[in-house]
Amino acid sequence: MSDIEAVYEDLEADVSLEEFREAVEAKVEQMGGLADEETAAMLVAHEVGESEVGGIADIEPGMEEAKFVAKVISIGEVRTFERDGEDEDGRVVNVEVADETGSVRAAFWDEHAEAATDELEEGDVLRIKGRPKDGFSGVEVSVDEAEPDEDTEVDVQVSDTYDIEDLSLGLSNVNLVGLVLDTDSIRTFDRDDGSEGKVSNVTLGDSTGRVRVTLWDEQAETATELEPGTTVEVVDGYVRERDGSLELHVGNRGAIEEVDAEVEYVPDSTPIEEIEIGQTVDLAGVVRSADPKRTFDRDDGSEGQVRNVRIQDATGDIRVALWGEKADLDVGPGDEIALGDVEIQDGWQDDLEASAGWQSTITVLESDSSGAASDSQASESDDDNAGLSDFASGGSDSESGTTAAAESNAGRSETSGPERERGDEPADGDEVEFTGVVVQAGNPVVLDDGETTMSVDTEVDVGLGEEITARGVVRDGRLEANDVF
Repeated sequence: MSDIEAVYEDLEADVSLEEFREAVEAKVEQMGGLADEETAAMLVAHEVGESEVGGIADIEPGMEEAKFVAKVISIGEVRTFERDGEDEDGRVVNVEVADETGSVRAAFWDEHAEAATDELEEGDVLRIKGRPKDGFSGVEVSVDEAEPDEDTEVDVQVSDTYDIEDLSLGLSNVNLVGLVLDTDSIRTFDRDDGSEGKVSNVTLGDSTGRVRVTLWDEQAETATELEPGTTVEVVDGYVRERDGSLELHVGNRGAIEEVDAEVEYVPDSTPIEEIEIGQTVDLAGVVRSADPKRTFDRDDGSEGQVRNVRIQDATGDIRVALWGEKADLDVGPGDEIALGDVEIQDGWQDDLEASAGWQSTITVLESDSSGAASDSQASESDDDNAGLSDFASGGSDSESGTTAAAESNAGRSETSGPERERGDEPADGDEVEFTGVVVQAGNPVVLDDGETTMSVDTEVDVGLGEEITARGVVRDGRLEANDVF
């Protein structure tokens, strides 16, 4: 067995022995006698192994070369362009190819472009070698060599419309129908050529998941026209990755428009009792209380804003900080909301707190101002995942008659006066205990428990957003606090 054959036997790449021999001979000649056949064979084996990818999903911009097998999905038209300093126009045709892992746009140039339009048909399987790059609509491969492979089968399910769970890195020509969950304002930026670009974001959901959609330039304006709760269709989008998550991008070749269709979105949330600091999670619950919006000055001189709300699910409750434009969201006690991609941080007095920033989504699922769930709703609720409306302010436990909010505060202290139901107005002289979130600091302190507010006379220093319990006697509509904890 020759040295070339010995190296070839260990080669895990789809290349024939004859092709490998030719590559080794070319390598020996290229190195001008500085390498023998064995050394050249090992160098070629390394190069072949580096360029052979497991599938289209493994192709990344910056790779020197990629070799893969894929099926032709669509063939574009030949476009001509002028080359600097040359009399003859250049030609290019884009061919969409795919395998089981994804799809990619393959650019065939000049004589390859003519051959692609004359000889290729949809459904053909090609063995492609080319140079990946970051193209206009995601990753593209500039084809150096392509030849038919009639012996290989590529199982590709070509879909006219994708579900969110079917998106994968490298996909292009993506059509997707989804429910608008959240929108963002338009941001501008300066390009290297001095022109101004625009970008905005929309978050869509369907029965399989949620995805962030980035709209560029002309399409960015569309974000201002869409309202959460409407159904839209993305046409000719492409999939990219950002911070470890897939995003769907829409450029000037694509579009996003409202359609008349029913799309169900069911948030897959983490129970509040299971969250830990440092996580980025999805939450769903009912708003127990909502603080007024506060503004502050950033280090760069701009003005920021934040608003705190407290949400509750079947397992517990947590304060959520809504930052930026999300502080303007019209939500209040009794609203059922879903929050996507919120960061769990260390909050007040070592209590966990959720932070909803620019990357987060907030969807109002249902508004139940009365807070009471119907008998039919209650009967359909699962014990481990009770309907969120059961935990709205005023929603009561079917056995004990106590509110869910009261249960969450059980054990903190015992009231020294008569038992007070949430929402009841105490009379002068009543000795009561009131638990709520500080919506006004100073003296008096104003507390909000989700249904009512209470002015509390106290010298205790408390901060906005802090949840406290005040115990004392009511005088002239105010609670004269003896204890604050």
